[in-house]
Amino acid sequence: MTSPHWQLNHPVSAVVFDCDGTLNELEGIDYLAAEQGVGKVVEKITADAMSKTGLNPELYKERLLLVNPHQTQVLALGQAYFAKRVPDIEDIIKLLKRLNKSIYLVSAGINPAVKMFGELLDIPTQNIYAVDVVFGKSGEFLDFEKNSPLIDNGGKRTIISHLKKSHDTIIHVGDGLNDLVTHDLVTRFVGYGGVFYRENIANQCHFYIRTLSLAPILPLSLTAEEITLLTPSESLLFQKGLDGINSGMVKV
Repeated sequence: MTSPHWQLNHPVSAVVFDCDGTLNELEGIDYLAAEQGVGKVVEKITADAMSKTGLNPELYKERLLLVNPHQTQVLALGQAYFAKRVPDIEDIIKLLKRLNKSIYLVSAGINPAVKMFGELLDIPTQNIYAVDVVFGKSGEFLDFEKNSPLIDNGGKRTIISHLKKSHDTIIHVGDGLNDLVTHDLVTRFVGYGGVFYRENIANQCHFYIRTLSLAPILPLSLTAEEITLLTPSESLLFQKGLDGINSGMVKV
């Protein structure tokens, strides 16, 4: 049987996932903003950043000052992320790891929450990148990591460039402009619109997933030889992803 034109010919070494709106159904800063009564204002800033203007330090600071999150709220966000994780993601990560893919979580989100979520998904702590924040003795928000590359739209390029020192071949999966900027650095960039569909990003992607489940990442990440190594349950998950492609819900 002839392999589809989009199937990889050589195994990839690592798969990098975005967090908010990719591995879960939330935009973390918007979730916190709603709790603080500034939801509509912050949602507008986030939507523009993800699809139009891109992130920048001033915008990042503006949102955090508006939200002024307490430490307990940020930690609760980590649990909320996990409760709203996208379908099949734990099994997808487990499968990729079994096939010797290193898994990374790279996010412009707030680190305590992103780290907790990543660890709940069994992603190694050292493979989780996010923006650190500083809280006071009573848990009040004080400051954030102003020198983090991730508060700028090109920050994920910096992280991917660093990861390429260890991984020759990388797949990056994400939903925003700050993900799309890596498309020319990675082996394959896969846009994700299963939670937040952004037409301008979809139009710029060679590969774009619109199913809520990230199962289509499996056909897009595995070689023909790797597919033969799947267990029966893994093959069912792979087929679910393939069905998403065949139904037209995945741009290839």
